[in-house]
Amino acid sequence: MNHNATLSAPPRRTRRIVLLSLAILGVACALFVVRGPLMMSAPRCVAGRWHGCFDTFNGVVLMTLVALPLAGLLVWVLARRRRAAGLTWAWRMSLAEVGMVHGTAPFLWMTMMPGGGAGIVPPRVSLVPLRDLVMMGSLGIVGNLLVFASLGFFAPMRFAALASVPRILALGAGCSVLVETAQYVLRLDRVSSVDDVLVNATGAVLAGLASRRWWRTRAEAPSDQTHPAQVPAG
Repeated sequence: MNHNATLSAPPRRTRRIVLLSLAILGVACALFVVRGPLMMSAPRCVAGRWHGCFDTFNGVVLMTLVALPLAGLLVWVLARRRRAAGLTWAWRMSLAEVGMVHGTAPFLWMTMMPGGGAGIVPPRVSLVPLRDLVMMGSLGIVGNLLVFASLGFFAPMRFAALASVPRILALGAGCSVLVETAQYVLRLDRVSSVDDVLVNATGAVLAGLASRRWWRTRAEAPSDQTHPAQVPAG
């Protein structure tokens, strides 16, 4: 009997419970702080009104929080199906897939919201690095760091090919360039700035480093495939 494994199980379980409790407490505190702005959008969102809900930051944040139980249910369904098929790391893969989408889509929606002069004001480009950081302010910088944070956090957990800092940086920068290009082409009355790309990519890398202990390795990739047993010939 492995006494070390038996003794290490309770502390590990306790640590997970403590971390989960701290995460829930942090989310609850954040919701308490922003409850006012979110509740202002709640009536319009409940009524299904586009204006005042889906075209505002508060409305998008509120709908993202409301959809959390559905995202959790989807993770559970995907993980159960994978476990039934005998795949390893079923929960981690399922959480990574849902987390990438649920954590990134709302920020993409907000970055693609048109301004008041959309379609009228000529598209603007800022290619001088670090010039726009002062104009962003602390709130703007934090928001830009979070745009692809979920992608940087979960992508290397799901795909072994992305499990390195340079590749996460390239992923974040590439996705940000696509967003800035779309803002320019669609004339959304937004400034396509190189600083947005730099901050977005930095946020992806920082989030990726936070999940480094759970990155998927190439050695794990073959275990996710089920192969039929080979029958000897003859």
